[in-house]
Amino acid sequence: MGKVLAGITMSLDGFINDCNGDVSQLYSDFATLRETEVLQEAIITTGAVVMGRRAYDMAEGDFTGYEFQAPIFVLTHHVPEKAPKGENERLSFTFVTEGIESAIEKAKTAAGDKDVTVIGGADIVQQCLRAGLVEELQIDIMPLLLGEGLRFFEHLAASQIQLERIKVIELPAGRTELCFRVIK
Repeated sequence: MGKVLAGITMSLDGFINDCNGDVSQLYSDFATLRETEVLQEAIITTGAVVMGRRAYDMAEGDFTGYEFQAPIFVLTHHVPEKAPKGENERLSFTFVTEGIESAIEKAKTAAGDKDVTVIGGADIVQQCLRAGLVEELQIDIMPLLLGEGLRFFEHLAASQIQLERIKVIELPAGRTELCFRVIK
């Protein structure tokens, strides 16, 4: 059975978006990143994706050409009225309103022997960490200081989550990927 991996990109000073909610500075290298061996391997080993509603909404419902061609489980309070664009025989969407545990369980079933990749903002990754659902945490650090915005670790202080570093990967554009095993 695959692992549950959570990943996020943040600035060197710990922000996952700027004060306006914009993430573009953190992904200014996305075209280059898509071609890296690291992302290509993640695409191959991912059997399902769990994302939050904000991450879904950022794409405005259009997932045409989305890198993860796998079942996607969107954690939400309300199912959108419009069907997402880009669905095909490999890429499908399920909107989960029963909570993060349900979303992860459905994704694990869909993924089979492959990994479940959790993407999105701080809230969904924090929910997974607090519930003990994540086996590996992957944090990409971009070499910039945003100064303000949404901090990734803002609401995890009381959780006392212990991590073991398993690898550090230097990627193009100064991006550094830090990979940790979540100690349970």
